[in-house]
Amino acid sequence: MPSAVQQDPGPARMRRSLGVKDGVAIAASSTAATTSIGIGMGTLAAYAGRQTPALLLLAFVPILGIALSYARLNRSEPNCGSGYTWVGRSIGPWPGFLTGWVVLVGNVIFMAYTGAVTGSVVLQFLNKLGLYSVWGLRLDPASTGISTAVGLVALVVVTLTAITGVRAATRLQMGLLIFEYVVLLVFCGYALFVGDQPFSLSWLNPLEIGSPQAVAQGMVLAVFFYWGWDAAFSVNEETRSSTDAARGGLIALVVMMGLFLVGSLAFQRVMSTGELMHNGPQALTFLGAQLAPEPWASLPLAALMCSAFASLQSSVIPTARGALAMARDRTLGPVWQRVHPRYGSPAVGTLLIMALAALLAVLAVGIPKLNDMILTAVNSIGLTVALYYGLTALACAVRFRHSLRAGAVRALRDVVVPAASALALFGLGSFLVWDYATMSDHFEASPDNGWFMLLLPTLFILAGLATAAWAKWVRRAPYFRTGRGTDADAITLPMDGDSGPLPSPVEG
Repeated sequence: MPSAVQQDPGPARMRRSLGVKDGVAIAASSTAATTSIGIGMGTLAAYAGRQTPALLLLAFVPILGIALSYARLNRSEPNCGSGYTWVGRSIGPWPGFLTGWVVLVGNVIFMAYTGAVTGSVVLQFLNKLGLYSVWGLRLDPASTGISTAVGLVALVVVTLTAITGVRAATRLQMGLLIFEYVVLLVFCGYALFVGDQPFSLSWLNPLEIGSPQAVAQGMVLAVFFYWGWDAAFSVNEETRSSTDAARGGLIALVVMMGLFLVGSLAFQRVMSTGELMHNGPQALTFLGAQLAPEPWASLPLAALMCSAFASLQSSVIPTARGALAMARDRTLGPVWQRVHPRYGSPAVGTLLIMALAALLAVLAVGIPKLNDMILTAVNSIGLTVALYYGLTALACAVRFRHSLRAGAVRALRDVVVPAASALALFGLGSFLVWDYATMSDHFEASPDNGWFMLLLPTLFILAGLATAAWAKWVRRAPYFRTGRGTDADAITLPMDGDSGPLPSPVEG
């Protein structure tokens, strides 16, 4: 390597400028509590009824175990590849690659449907302002096509913001979070006191949920609600300390649990189960209209719009960095590891993620109703999220199995809790796969057809296995010989137009 390059690492280094507050902003924005509460409570109520708060509390238990597993693994090996790197080293390269793959695919799907949700929220806001059509085109928030078109514009905007650097993005996200959480807590807190639906302790009893199938389906959806807190671990190379990433993720997760519980109780104090299911993605708008006159009634919708934008942006960031970790192991192509010379972000990968999400969103327009699109995507992602969370927790139990001989406290923290959390999610996923496989007697492209819901995650896994085979036998990726991800402090990143590689993208 030329000495000039050794002396001057150049501007392409991924800068260690993030702290705990930034990790909280990324994780909380990615989890998108306001969006989940605003558009998803009706879906949960379809399975859990008035026991939706109990379901959210129940789902928090294994998710907390997964989060503790992430924190323990991150202390041992901080890496923006997170589960992809940890599972590959502890269990094997094939399950490790699948972990990274389902995160990548799941986030692309999430961005595609979140783009449509963002578009729908923007259209709802325009309707609130009295604008119902433009040039003869009806601005219908329930239209998948119109919502997707508006969402694609939002996707381009947040992608360009993400490319300019994580620090700038987290500042924007923190401002959006403060606004939306203040609005959410004020309206939901008020609803708890003035709602006309009588409160019952049975709302907190998961044993009163109708059937095992309803519990399983509801749990997967609830896990999807919590999904996103692990985004804090995807910016390890840009975080001052690995403990900052862990603290950010854990703080965000606990805050999300509190918000979900308050939100679900507030909705049920104002709406019956039928009303909650009927309003669907417009439930938060309905809540605002029930509690306050205009213009104050539009504040929850404005908060939902902020949450959707922040969630969209925070999904781009960890997805591009996960692809960067895979590319530097040559399990994905080199294009994913190109770092912008000025902003120090994986710019090309970020643009590719946006393009894939946009393409998927356009293809999904074939599903006529936005609600159907949301439910299909959530069901598909929920199973894959349960898979990669379970694999990562299992990797923690395997890697630190020697702690079984180091005392009860360490054994519980490093092995028992991770293993129990992994088994809970694997069992939940397996039951749901069986339920999907037996609930229908024919195939139909519909979100209530079991074979269709099972087909989508199956295609994700098969595509991942095919990509892994290409990486192993064609690219001859060293990852498939050792299962070890590249050391983040030793990697060199090739840049367009460079005569040689640059030094490590992180400062030691």
